[in-house]
Amino acid sequence: MPGRTTGRQSGQPTSARTPLRSPPNRTSASQTYERKASRMARRVVITGVGVVAPGGKDVGSFWDLLSEGRTATRRITLFDPSPFRSRVAAEIDFDPETHGLTPRECRRLGRAAQFGVVAARQALADSGLGPAVPDPYRTGVVVGTAGGAIAGLDAAYRAMSDDGRLADVDPAYAVPHLYDQFVPSSFAAEVAWAVGAEGPATVVANGCTAGIDAVAHAVELIRESSADVMVAGATDAPISPIAMAAFDAVRATTPHNEEPETASRPFDVSRSGFVLGEGAALFVLEDLGGARRRGARVYAEVAGYASRSNAFHMTGLRPDGRELAEAIRVALVEARLNTTDLDYISAHGSGTKLNDRHETEAYKRALGEHAYRVPVSSIKSMIGHSMGSAGSLEIAACLLAMRHHVVPPTANLHAPDEQCDLDYVPRVAREHRTDAVLTVASGFGGFQSAMALARPERSGA
Repeated sequence: MPGRTTGRQSGQPTSARTPLRSPPNRTSASQTYERKASRMARRVVITGVGVVAPGGKDVGSFWDLLSEGRTATRRITLFDPSPFRSRVAAEIDFDPETHGLTPRECRRLGRAAQFGVVAARQALADSGLGPAVPDPYRTGVVVGTAGGAIAGLDAAYRAMSDDGRLADVDPAYAVPHLYDQFVPSSFAAEVAWAVGAEGPATVVANGCTAGIDAVAHAVELIRESSADVMVAGATDAPISPIAMAAFDAVRATTPHNEEPETASRPFDVSRSGFVLGEGAALFVLEDLGGARRRGARVYAEVAGYASRSNAFHMTGLRPDGRELAEAIRVALVEARLNTTDLDYISAHGSGTKLNDRHETEAYKRALGEHAYRVPVSSIKSMIGHSMGSAGSLEIAACLLAMRHHVVPPTANLHAPDEQCDLDYVPRVAREHRTDAVLTVASGFGGFQSAMALARPERSGA
């Protein structure tokens, strides 16, 4: 056929030692930085934080839980968990009306959307911009999620199918706003309406890296001057029968049901899977110059970010952690930080044997000897794994660690796996000067993301 070549190329013999195609060129981290340099004239900082999390329905109570090393894991109460292998989760005791949602919003919004709207309003108030953004057309929204409105869809299917007994569902039993639960884009719309944003509005659904990736996308929109202010982060409420059944099937969640508060055990030799969680963290991001002109309090600059895919397996990970290591390396180059500048790493730390070992190897590969000196911890040991919103909750933990110069612990870490031999801050928080931090996320499908946060003066202001 015209335009196709097979076997021997003109003037080039084919042999076992001659590849038919040249390997792809590898772009070095320095070249990556140079390509991005022109987009980095606008430096982006975080000036507002909002959190809805297990054991912490606002920023203050969230930090209290983490800094005290308490866990929010318990036997599931949102439904009867008896049929499942894993019967524990990190739930939120959440009353939407006490958080300012109207009865109409409570009926219309699913649980994840409610979390997102409440966290967005908290973040806007915390930023000092007011209950609504001052310039709607220059303000955008990016919301990350992995499961969308999975809990609402699960409940709707159970109602319409008579708890699964009917092959043909009866739409008469559907809730009136079911369409909004089918389309995750409704999350961005709801947050935009809640804060009065009329600029770019996007949903990022990259699984368990969505919380970091959504913030990174917001940063790029500000850098390219598509917006001056972004409200960005992630929300998820995956604790539902269908999610528990799915994770049971691949044995990803823990069977440690007897003592729920000790069930999440990242990096411990006795770990056997993650604890499902839920929650939201939303942030206000601004151009550094604009934030300084209005006298805003700056939590940190989003100094560097990179994402990679392992192109390997839907749920598996390469044991050497090389794709996560590459994401870390490029994020640090973009941030103009040396490996030795890092003061803390907020680990993905899901509590599965495969992830914890993969992550440990990635730190060693990316940071060399400094991997053994920098404190690393997993807040999933306390608030569970909230899927797409986990990355944003971990960004919030990093910002608070920087504010208080305290590193949160890895709860339930008593006997580290011998292959997880770094400083994982076991059980008790640690006072530690924290000016530049790294947070990472890993997701099914092979997604690996890393973000560097730093005080603006630390990263070159």
